[in-house]
Formats: sequence, structure tokens, C-alpha cells
Amino acid sequence: MTLAFQMPYDRGAKDLSWGCNVQRRNTRQRQLVLDTIRELHDHPTADEVYQFARKKDGKISRATVYRNLSLLCDTGQLLSIRVPGSKRFDDTLEPHSHLVCRECGSIVDVPLSYDRELDRAVESKSSYTDVNHATVFYGLCPSCHRKLPLA
Repeated sequence: MTLAFQMPYDRGAKDLSWGCNVQRRNTRQRQLVLDTIRELHDHPTADEVYQFARKKDGKISRATVYRNLSLLCDTGQLLSIRVPGSKRFDDTLEPHSHLVCRECGSIVDVPLSYDRELDRAVESKSSYTDVNHATVFYGLCPSCHRKLPLA
């Protein structure tokens, strides 16, 4: 299981305004996509964002949603989480961990403090600099656990 994380909270002093010094206007559709992520709170997939946004704006296209999700991640306004079979989106940008259900793939935030000492330890034991990390735990969510046959 491979996970790739964008970590906008550790990009330091880099300009996240809209990237590449290109001024982009904050369109109504981009705001709708961002508001949708904030409203769903469950690390939705791009298709779930599209389906939800489409209920509010019947003219928004799937391509527009995907393009805006990409832009919002590139500019540090959203976090992109890759899990097997999909990419999920998170509007919590502070350092935090995730818990993924091995059965259904649901993702929840885990309220653990970010350990910057771990980053420093890795830097001191390697030739890497500007190290950060993402912690992902795996388990069975309560719903999937209830579905297990009794032993």
C-alpha cells in the first residue's frame, strides 16, 4: 500500500499565493470546490466532490472540479492523500496523522501532535535536508469491525 502526501504545512517560506507568479482569480467554481471539501469533512474523492458540487451548481463539469482540486493542492489550500485506488482531499493543513480502514478505505484525522524532532532525527542520520513526514495508521473502522463474524 503506497501513500503519497503533499505537505503544504512544511513548505517553509515558499510563495503559495497561486504559484509560478501567475495571478489567478478565485473563481466562483473554485470556491465551490473548496467549500465542498470543507463541508464534507470526510476526505472525499474527486468524484465525491464533483457529485456534491453538482447538486449546488448543475453546470459545473467534472473537468472543472478536477482542475480546481489540482490547483487548490498545488497552491497549498488543500492536502492530497493518495490511498490505494483513489486520491482523497483534506482541508486540514496543520500537521496531523490519518487513520485508514483496511477494509472500506475510509480515512479519519488522528489528533496526534506532529513530532518535528522525528524530522530532525532523520536529517541528522541522513544527508537529506528539509525533511518532513506524514504518519498513516491502518486499522478497521467501527463499522467494518461490527461486520466481522463472531468468533
